[in-house]
Amino acid sequence: MNREPSLNPDTTRPVLSLETIPTLPIPRLPLVPDPLRRIRVPHDLDAVSARAAEVPDVEALGMTATGIERVWGLVERLYRSGFYPAISLCVRRHGEVVLDRAIGHARGNGPADGPDARRVLATPQTPFLVFSMSKVMTAVVTHLLEQRGLLHIGDRVCEYIPEYARHGKEGITIEHLLSHRAGVPRLPPAAFDLDRLGDREFRLELLCAAKPRSRPGKSLSYHAMSGGFIIAEIVERVTGKDIRTVLAEEILDPLGFRWGNYGVSAADVDLVGLSYPTGPRTLPPLSTLLRGALGLPPDQITRLSNDPRFLTNVVPSANVVSTANELSRFFDLLGAGGELDGVRVLEPRTIRRAITETAFREIDFSLGAPLRHANGFMLGARMMSLFGPDTEEAFGHLGFTNVLGWTDPERALSVGLITSGKPVLHPALADLWLLTRAIGQEAPKVARAGSVGPPAIVAVRGPQADVLAA
Repeated sequence: MNREPSLNPDTTRPVLSLETIPTLPIPRLPLVPDPLRRIRVPHDLDAVSARAAEVPDVEALGMTATGIERVWGLVERLYRSGFYPAISLCVRRHGEVVLDRAIGHARGNGPADGPDARRVLATPQTPFLVFSMSKVMTAVVTHLLEQRGLLHIGDRVCEYIPEYARHGKEGITIEHLLSHRAGVPRLPPAAFDLDRLGDREFRLELLCAAKPRSRPGKSLSYHAMSGGFIIAEIVERVTGKDIRTVLAEEILDPLGFRWGNYGVSAADVDLVGLSYPTGPRTLPPLSTLLRGALGLPPDQITRLSNDPRFLTNVVPSANVVSTANELSRFFDLLGAGGELDGVRVLEPRTIRRAITETAFREIDFSLGAPLRHANGFMLGARMMSLFGPDTEEAFGHLGFTNVLGWTDPERALSVGLITSGKPVLHPALADLWLLTRAIGQEAPKVARAGSVGPPAIVAVRGPQADVLAA
């Protein structure tokens, strides 16, 4: 493969780098539980690290072996913070896996686990719950069904679910749900009853009984759980199949995915890595904001997520289970314009419509932060971006709390980052930013054919660049 010409050939970094500044250890207090709720980090990180197959010649892909090790070194730095029992990272460049590694334990090394707890090492093959990353899969199913002519995202929800029009919700559209503008961001506590999670009629009644908090389309307010359930009901009514089956039959199975669907079978529950409450406990007003946005306190959400009832049901906004490798591969499908390994799932124009911006630096009234949103995706930005700086054309999503998946067509890059610790505010947030920044820095932008209008999506496979004209 010929190396693509770099658009930023000067990759020289200043001598003084934030990465060279050592992290000052925060001592544990004797005789009392650690208020930062950290794990015990082993001295020998190699003993708790594992890697899968990686392409041997990263230089042919416009990257360097030194750069790959720089990225992994930042993963190790993040792990040393003690807030993440396991971290798994997979990076694809031009569709090739340049990094696929894991560090830590899938089970047995949480902050509250004792020294005699059975520890299970995490590997790149270990699946984890990716929480709100699930919204991407739900959005892709929705856009696929629109492409097939089975629905239109501009349609009102009540055209598919007439009973949903109750309490003034007749103006809510599918697009409002995808872009977090429906005005019904919260579900009542009864919606989190795990014994009734699979009760379709019970869930539908809760959704229909909900009263909007604002006029549809008026304001951006993150819909942590509610939107996915409504979309799943629409999917079932237009296809006659539940959304888990549609996702499997139309996308995952044709592409040979092992994971990536909502929940797992009962036989696979014990294979799923656990999520752990870590970091300092949140206090008001942050705890109040998070409870309002998520429906439950963060620690309670983390504990519920490990319950087999949650892991075996369908929660379209929150319970997809995946490995970092398969998460990266799913985003590679989107960055490549909807075709992967000779199998076309989506048309390029379907993806372009899906990532059309719907919110630009607008304050999210649930999360209290300015984010760029599209119809089911979070978008990158020049400076303040989940995916590192200078990622204006990247798109992906965040999962509770530091799970990230994205594709950056300008860099021919697709990334899956899964962390099993669930801190909110903690001292290692800067290390997470350093990691996402380094991934982008080590994958220079690639030259693209000129086009008129919106930027093209670039998919490079082998020596050729298939530019999907806008």
